[in-house]
Amino acid sequence: MITIPYLTALTTYFSYGLLFAFGQFRDFFRKIFDWWHASNLQGYAPICLGLEDFYIRRLYLRIQDCFGRPICSPPDAWFDVVERVSNDNNKTLKRTTKVSRCLNLGSYNYLGFAASDEYCTPRVIESLKRFSPSTCSTRVDGGTTTLHSELEECVANFVGKPAAIVFGMGYVTNSAILPVLIGKGGLIISDSLNHNSIVNGARGSGATIRVFQHNTPSHLENVLREHIAEGQPRTHRPWKKIIVVVEGIYSMEGELCQLPEIVAICKKYKAYVYLDEAHSIGAVGRTGRGVCELLGVDTADVEIMMGTFTKSFGSCGGYIAGSKELIEYLKYTCPAHLYATSISPPAAQQIISSIKVILGEDGSNRGAQKLAHIRENSNFFRSELQKMGFEVLGDNDSPVMPIMLYNPAKIPAFSRECLKRNVAVVTVAFPATPLLLARARICISAAHSRDDLIKALEVISEVGDLVGIKYFPAELYKERLEENRVKLE
Repeated sequence: MITIPYLTALTTYFSYGLLFAFGQFRDFFRKIFDWWHASNLQGYAPICLGLEDFYIRRLYLRIQDCFGRPICSPPDAWFDVVERVSNDNNKTLKRTTKVSRCLNLGSYNYLGFAASDEYCTPRVIESLKRFSPSTCSTRVDGGTTTLHSELEECVANFVGKPAAIVFGMGYVTNSAILPVLIGKGGLIISDSLNHNSIVNGARGSGATIRVFQHNTPSHLENVLREHIAEGQPRTHRPWKKIIVVVEGIYSMEGELCQLPEIVAICKKYKAYVYLDEAHSIGAVGRTGRGVCELLGVDTADVEIMMGTFTKSFGSCGGYIAGSKELIEYLKYTCPAHLYATSISPPAAQQIISSIKVILGEDGSNRGAQKLAHIRENSNFFRSELQKMGFEVLGDNDSPVMPIMLYNPAKIPAFSRECLKRNVAVVTVAFPATPLLLARARICISAAHSRDDLIKALEVISEVGDLVGIKYFPAELYKERLEENRVKLE
């Protein structure tokens, strides 16, 4: 739970109110201008109504240079960011031929597999020559290669489930699977901060949806008890099925799910657990097997395990792991399996190879080293940020660490000032977060060296002082940074 200081909340509301008032003022004169110069679309309703695109026109476009920055190199610890210019007050941005070499604190490259790898890359190139970039077919037609079957077996063994099914897109894995698993007469109980893919999947299912307070098992139990007692709306019949949906690491909070307590409650009330491990699989746990391994939860107690390959494995796509009966059912009913093009063979090979490296099956201990580095880097960076006085969300071992910005004016200021100092960060605001809770989301990688992290800390500290986002008293951290340098040397 984030507690906002009253002064910060007041100034943030005032800033948004000012932007809204000036935006409405400009829209008023825009309507007069449009009426005076009548358009050729007489009789047509506007595609974008005033209030629907108000946020985009009056807020987002002012700072859109902070988002969607193109890069022209692999998303490694350092990458090349293409510079852009605007001649119309940020309405449009044009790419230039200039590039900036920046420290990458925004990509989900948790284990460093997004760059060229001595084991993975040669095998990916070989699979490209053998299978081509795409199967150009669905899995049920001609889109299942030997790589797809090997990948599903590999994933099932890695996460500790009897079977698995893979898809070409992580977002679709949630949004297409949930409507297949549950429908009218069922109950979905979802964490209040679950990802948008889960929200859309739940809405598309037709099931009744209830929300429990973020990562609060006691409130989950209250919601379960209340709705089991009441039954379905109007008829009060027993629910056909109840699914509780949570995430392993919450992508905007960096918090670990309280999985042991949630699993115990679901077992007590006979509800299924759907666990989204998009940000945790491969990144946490002694051998990278996610929050179940980290928190000591038996995977047999989690009926549906979901994850993506875009974070720790340097590829694309997603998976569902569960019982053989569940996976067989999904293969016959899930539209993402029946109608979507199968995952690219080189992408499948990248996942297989990276899992082998993580498990040490490549004949080296690089996987264990990567897991140790991501854990050490994450805990070091989080600790130093907190000592500087930043409000940092999340738990230890999590590679995702949001720095709270709050005020809308601080979103572009923080992003632009960091970029000037060759540090690329991701800023997140409404609607991805609640209106008051804008933040910068730092993603740490095993590819970052200690020198990289110290440089990032110096830049973020300097920009934090400039922008005014150190909401807590700072400790004497400069001496500690010097000590770290001496130890490194």
